[in-house]
Amino acid sequence: MALFTDDDLRPEPSTPPERIRPKRSVVVGWSFVGAAFVLTLVLALVPAPYVIEQPGPVFNTLGTDQPVGSAPAKDAKPLIVIPSQKTYPTAGSLDLLTVSLVGNPDSLPSWFEVAAAWLTPSKAVLPVDAVFPPGTTTQQSNQENAQEMVDSQQDAIAAALNELGYTYPQEVIVKQILKGSPADGVLKVNDEIITVNGVHVPGVQTLRDLLKANGSGKPATIGIIRAGAPSTVQITPEKSGPTVIVGIGAGMHYTFPFDVTIQLNNVGGPSAGQMFALGIIDKLTPNKLNGGEHVAGTGTIDNEGNVGAIGGIQQKMYGARQAGNSWFLAPQSNCDEVTGHIPAGLKVFAVKTLDDSLAVMKALSSHSGTAALPTCPAS
Repeated sequence: MALFTDDDLRPEPSTPPERIRPKRSVVVGWSFVGAAFVLTLVLALVPAPYVIEQPGPVFNTLGTDQPVGSAPAKDAKPLIVIPSQKTYPTAGSLDLLTVSLVGNPDSLPSWFEVAAAWLTPSKAVLPVDAVFPPGTTTQQSNQENAQEMVDSQQDAIAAALNELGYTYPQEVIVKQILKGSPADGVLKVNDEIITVNGVHVPGVQTLRDLLKANGSGKPATIGIIRAGAPSTVQITPEKSGPTVIVGIGAGMHYTFPFDVTIQLNNVGGPSAGQMFALGIIDKLTPNKLNGGEHVAGTGTIDNEGNVGAIGGIQQKMYGARQAGNSWFLAPQSNCDEVTGHIPAGLKVFAVKTLDDSLAVMKALSSHSGTAALPTCPAS
């Protein structure tokens, strides 16, 4: 008989089950999910050292101070008022464009907002220091923009009245003198500049042109009026980049023959000057300047009618198109930023002067065709 020991009677031990391990692809996948979640939080919460430019409100200079497309407001006021003069009915629109800024040194946009703006053609992303120079507060920037708007309105009134043939005192005034510059100790603040080398100076641009023509290294004879007394001084301009300077900040002083009031709040900068001038001319002339068309535009202007470059023109073109405009007046000096960025359905005319803009208005109102007018190429 076979004998069994206790060991023989024990059941054989079973093989321990394998420990189930997650597949490597699943682990890697969840790692990516976690990283993406963290990245999303960073993009959403961490401020970026940039600001975003995007199309802002559009205003019709022939209409009210309310943005185009907004609900009628009981307190809306005409944007341009000329109370003592006969004004005439207008039609269509002469729209000025604005740029809305997202962010400032005190409240920067998130990386998520910046990334989204980079992918949007109507928006631009700029380093915050390019818009708000170091040491400049948001309040200071707003004050500077407000003053530029006031100055541009005065220059626009002057340009319009000059175009219409009005005569009135227009003085080029020394408003600032740079220490150590050629003008330091020769000119004084509030001096009126009358001539350069015997040539009359009607505006700041002519002053710049005459000094450039004089060149550096040889004295220019500058006729001035100081405290009511005329005299001449000798100043030798110095070279500064492509031009020459004497080291002054010059500005205009006007004594208009009648009041022109431009009522537009919470908009700063000088870029509406051209459209203000066109709006004033339209109101003071019997014919509808634009022929009833909807025209938008931008550009600084001076009393001599020179149209200058502005910032944010790509955003302004999109704003014009969104407001229903098909025609756009752009400073010729901005064409490099315009070409390749024109929204579909918008034709952009390149203008250097107020007369160029009026030529566009004449072509539109007479339906004589615009093919011969200078444009910023579409591509």
